Amino acid sequence: MTVSVGPLAVPAPTLAVVVALAMDAISAEPPRSVHPVALFGRLVARFDREYDRPGVAGAVIAAALPFLFALALAVPAALALAVHPLAGAVVGGLAVFVTLSLRMLLAEGRSVIELTEADPAQARQAIRALVGRDADDLSSPELRSGAVESLAENLADGLVAPLGAFLLGALVSLPVAVGCAAWVKGVNTLDSMLGYRSKPVGRVSARLDDAVMWLPARASALLLAVAARDPAALPRARAWTRTPASPNSGWPMATLAAALGVRLEKPGAYTLNPDEEPPIVEQALRGVRIVALAGGLAGLATVALTWASAGILSEVTDVPSWASKWKLSAFVLGVGR
Repeated sequence: MTVSVGPLAVPAPTLAVVVALAMDAISAEPPRSVHPVALFGRLVARFDREYDRPGVAGAVIAAALPFLFALALAVPAALALAVHPLAGAVVGGLAVFVTLSLRMLLAEGRSVIELTEADPAQARQAIRALVGRDADDLSSPELRSGAVESLAENLADGLVAPLGAFLLGALVSLPVAVGCAAWVKGVNTLDSMLGYRSKPVGRVSARLDDAVMWLPARASALLLAVAARDPAALPRARAWTRTPASPNSGWPMATLAAALGVRLEKPGAYTLNPDEEPPIVEQALRGVRIVALAGGLAGLATVALTWASAGILSEVTDVPSWASKWKLSAFVLGVGR
């Protein structure tokens, strides 16, 4: 399905991405009391307890909750799309917007970095919005390191992963694309709340998140190297990508460390680019700019690829026989977009 924008016929998924990225760039996050991700977090919190069979319970939770979250965001987009392609694109874009967090990430990262010189005590409070580590005894360089690490890691979690999932789903339809972005965000949220070694119920969620984030983490590393105008940062970073416990977070963090020429360190856990010094304020703020540019590149790539894929698939007009058998509409499948 397309939407007429002046002389252009814009695919509905492409317009939805534009809406989502524009909202993320200019609008504040919805209040936590009504934010869909925050509401989903409250649902997850109800399952954060001990179980007699934590493995089974964890598998059910990992399978069911992200699917329910995906359904909660995809259904309104599907209903709106049934009314008019423009309505579907707007509602779908708003749904995708709540799965993104680049603007908030950049603002909080910049705030922490600037506070490390002006008011380190306040910086220790502010960084709690970005990292889960104990910040009480962190020095100013360690605070800047934590902020830069979070910027790199959350580029993958908070932007590249949902956009990549949306792109894959857009090959089917706008509602499926919205559902894919929401599902990835749901998996991510489960891992952030339950994926600790001290919580057996979260083991399946953690492994699922590892699998889902494999490609976005590496794509984010590539985007960071391109944004820094330092393609060689990626091969230089390979030496440290496996240093963190996560199989994925080391890729964007190590690449940004290499591009900035700084040491990033979580005390007692890992050190990236160990031969360099911790970031000074100017280097850390350059990291913010690199992440912002990498996020912009990810957004532009998603817009271009959703448009291109719609053109490639525009020849598909017939509902597959299996879909007809199961009475699935061409609208749901995205056929004839």
